[in-house]
Amino acid sequence: ITQTLETLDFDRWNLECEFNNTDHRTDLNGVDRLIVRRGQPFSISLYLRSGSFQPGVSSLDCIAETGPQPSEQYGTRASFGLSAHIDTSRWSAAVASPPGDTVALSICCAPDAPIGRYTLTLGRSARIEFILLFNPCCHEDLVEVYMDNEQNLAEYVLSQDGLIFRGNYKHPIPTPWNFGQFESGILDICLRILDMNPKCLRNPGKDHSGRRNPIYVSRVLSAMVNCNDDKGVLLGKWTDGYEGGVSPMFWRGSLEILRNWDTQACEPVRYGQCWVFAAVACSVSRALGIPCRVVTNYLSAHDTNSNLVIERYVNENGELIQSREMIWNYHCWVESWMTRPDLKPDFNGWQASDPTPQEKSEGVYCCGPIPVRAIKEGELTFKYDAPFVFAEVNADVLTFMRKQDGSTSKVTTTTLVGQKISTKSVGSDAREDITHLYKYPEGSDEEREAFTKANHQNKLLQQQQNQGLHIAIKVSPDMRKGCDFDVFAVVTNNTQSEKKCRLVFGSCAVSYTGVLGGNCGFKDLLNVELAPGGERRVPLRLNYSKYGDLVTEDNLVRLAALLIDYSSREAIMAVRNIVLENPEIKVRILGEPKENRKLAAELTLQNPLPETLDNCCFSIEGANLTGGRVISERLGSTVGPGEDAKVKIYFTPNHSGLRKLVVDFDSNKLCHVKGYRNVIIGK
Repeated sequence: ITQTLETLDFDRWNLECEFNNTDHRTDLNGVDRLIVRRGQPFSISLYLRSGSFQPGVSSLDCIAETGPQPSEQYGTRASFGLSAHIDTSRWSAAVASPPGDTVALSICCAPDAPIGRYTLTLGRSARIEFILLFNPCCHEDLVEVYMDNEQNLAEYVLSQDGLIFRGNYKHPIPTPWNFGQFESGILDICLRILDMNPKCLRNPGKDHSGRRNPIYVSRVLSAMVNCNDDKGVLLGKWTDGYEGGVSPMFWRGSLEILRNWDTQACEPVRYGQCWVFAAVACSVSRALGIPCRVVTNYLSAHDTNSNLVIERYVNENGELIQSREMIWNYHCWVESWMTRPDLKPDFNGWQASDPTPQEKSEGVYCCGPIPVRAIKEGELTFKYDAPFVFAEVNADVLTFMRKQDGSTSKVTTTTLVGQKISTKSVGSDAREDITHLYKYPEGSDEEREAFTKANHQNKLLQQQQNQGLHIAIKVSPDMRKGCDFDVFAVVTNNTQSEKKCRLVFGSCAVSYTGVLGGNCGFKDLLNVELAPGGERRVPLRLNYSKYGDLVTEDNLVRLAALLIDYSSREAIMAVRNIVLENPEIKVRILGEPKENRKLAAELTLQNPLPETLDNCCFSIEGANLTGGRVISERLGSTVGPGEDAKVKIYFTPNHSGLRKLVVDFDSNKLCHVKGYRNVIIGK
């Protein structure tokens, strides 16, 4: 009698989650359910109620389904039977055990299967559920997110913490961030983000089918991390006052943000700014198996009319007249690693996408993915949103003075956008400069070629005029918040004749997006005389008593020096943003760092301000260190000038390895100072 497995009854089964999840590098998500990566086999044990499995005689029908309307046409349903061996290029199943009442079944998902939740039906009686993710560890992953380097894989997929660079291009400051993509419940929230996207709500079958493609998924994430068109995660706010929410500076990681969105019925979390949007997109991408990193572009242009030129206007005091076209002190986006079979060869690798809502793309606030290589080569017709990203790193800056009589005249400035494009180095906390991936060297033939291709006429025509007069802003190395210090306008006369000039030297608070605040100090010298070849250094004193209440949480001051030559009426200008340094948080770990052993972090911060700090609070969090939550400790007393704020916070690590403890200090006058400490947790 031919006996088929179909007629036999499975009594029970074991999904071997611990073995499979470890093998598929998803064990940090936990081993209580099956989470596997596509194109890589996994094994399950099936126990027969009666009878036994006979090779060549028994057969088994397998059906894998995902999404609300599974269909073979959409690739969201697959039917397959037993074969002699596993075939990693498609859905397949093979038995790896001798005849008997236990069947060790090996299963492989197709390398281009849509990611998400699956139900696998085996014969009549077994229904198992599992989650399928992209597979950067497996070169069979056809729409590839494959990374062939173990260190890159550890950094861009498996690492749950990192550094995001802020500050300014002269002084990049690393901000620690807890991505936490493997913490409890986060993967489910990431899948919910995909399910809430408008394309899925309109046509779930088509959307689930699209999830086979990391290009599609990263574009959906770019739209869903902001809430501008949908039930997205974060609401952005760039002006003062964060009523009804918290300052973007409050966040230390992505966990709280994602969990808040999930528990608040997909209401947007308030508030985010660019580094927060980018960090959350990075967490979700890594959770789904797409290698991802956060990058920072200093002096980032926001070109609203796609002419690759930022036109800035100043008044006769050198003060900026606000417009929609801005140069952000820095701007953060993400890069995801994948192939681009939709484009011509050579454009695989890092793809830039930007979840910060700035301009609409195909009617929605999203941006990318666009190959970083396409930006470098000036290929502005490639998908998606190449002109906007190209302008961020390459736009030209023209400055005009608007006079009281309404007339305008050109001002000579030397503002270069797209400086020191930065990301965290692989395997270390150093800053890696990746500007060369976005642009050819300034003035090179290749740069000219890229500009020609991009039709960037302005940069091609521009000849640097060798100005007779030159102005620069020099600063002292020690510019700490709470101190008084000098900054200098340095004027040089490179001509053969004596020059008489007016010098306006001003400073004001500024946000990182370029929005100006109050005046922090101002000088107007109507009679600056310069001998031929002469130089003059003009100091401007910045007093804490003046700037202390004006600077935003970004700790930025804009310096602008405008020089007007009385004889030629020519105006030249130098602009520089300076960042006021926060004090360092000293972190001491007390106890032996071991798995499941209680430790203490002793945190100390010295008050650098000439005034008392009130409502002082330290907070810590860290992947596999603080149980997926934030632990806070408030000080019972105020902290006077020069005094130390000090607390001990206890935590219990639950996983061995190198971990980052992210620390935050907040008070009434010194807001959201960040620090971190790397800790190696032993087994």
